Amino acid sequence: MSHECRALILERIRQHGPLTFAQFMDLALYAPGVGYYASAMRRSGRTGDFYTSVDVAPLFGELLAEQFAEMARILTPDSRLRTSDDKDHPIDFVEAGAGNGRLSRDVLDALERLDPDVYARARLHLVERSTAAREAQRETLGHHAAKLMGSTADLPSSIDGIVFANELLDALPTHAVVGREGGLREIFVDAVGDDLVERELPPSTPALDEYFAAIDVRLAPGWHAEVNLRAVEWVRDAARALRHGFLVLVDYGHEADLLYSASHAHGTLATFTAHVVENRQEERAAPWLRDPGGSDMTAHVDFTSIRRAAQAEGLDPICLVDQMHFLMGLGLQTRLEQKTGTGREDVMWRLALKTLLVPGGLGTSHHVLVFGRNVGRPALRGCGRGRARS
Repeated sequence: MSHECRALILERIRQHGPLTFAQFMDLALYAPGVGYYASAMRRSGRTGDFYTSVDVAPLFGELLAEQFAEMARILTPDSRLRTSDDKDHPIDFVEAGAGNGRLSRDVLDALERLDPDVYARARLHLVERSTAAREAQRETLGHHAAKLMGSTADLPSSIDGIVFANELLDALPTHAVVGREGGLREIFVDAVGDDLVERELPPSTPALDEYFAAIDVRLAPGWHAEVNLRAVEWVRDAARALRHGFLVLVDYGHEADLLYSASHAHGTLATFTAHVVENRQEERAAPWLRDPGGSDMTAHVDFTSIRRAAQAEGLDPICLVDQMHFLMGLGLQTRLEQKTGTGREDVMWRLALKTLLVPGGLGTSHHVLVFGRNVGRPALRGCGRGRARS
């Protein structure tokens, strides 16, 4: 399919001129039928191009379920004040970037065992752009498919419960920019014959300069960076839809003062193909131009701008914590200590647990951001070592 995606991109350029990197990335990842995510129901795992925490074991979903059960209790009236009708009061569980539904299945499997009351009231919504992935969701969910209220490309308009997303924001189409002596320049994708090339042009929108002004950052000449206006817009949309409850985002990134510093002067854009990562190298052509539609593309998330967007829509920041400490607060270490056997199952569990914990891996590269609306700032188990920044 990647050759068809490349042909589509070339056609768009010939018809409309150079594409912003965000437009190029949107086509490469999400163009119906030919984009990387749009042409398959699953891309991660041992036989895919990259790993996520969901691929390690159902344990990730089980630990999230522990946190969601605690959140659900905060959202539920005091048991002494509940009426007989309260058992029917639904709690929305909205997973964005849900793929074929594996994470939600793991969460519901655990809730069914750990907290039957919350499970009974769970009302599942899956948000996914890929038609192929949406078509696989009911089979993946199994008997939990009875909980599925909707599977759409967009968030529900009104949510009373929990919105969660695992590695969604890093895959949203991002603008690419570079600092120059005269100010900010934007990187576009153009065509020379049948070859795709990068081209520096004036910014396509004043929102790019406004973005950096809002976080008090100026790129030094020669520094590359990504500005994910779509991620900020998505957080604003999710916040507006959330009437009462929590927003939980798991992703990799940094605060703006680190993300837009000398330590990331080449930017953070990267491609993933068969677990091989490639990023910007001055002496080589940009790897993302080589096989659009055939490889994953991501960029690190600017946590500062995400938090600002959530707060601008009235959400309260509850914590930002690395995934290792978030999962340890939910009992990951205890589970590791319990699996002491020498059988294959126990050994595989220990390997999975360590993958979620190991420094430098998923445990510390990924962070969890939690926001709330009309819930105050509760001391959540997973946030025990996190912090809320205003």
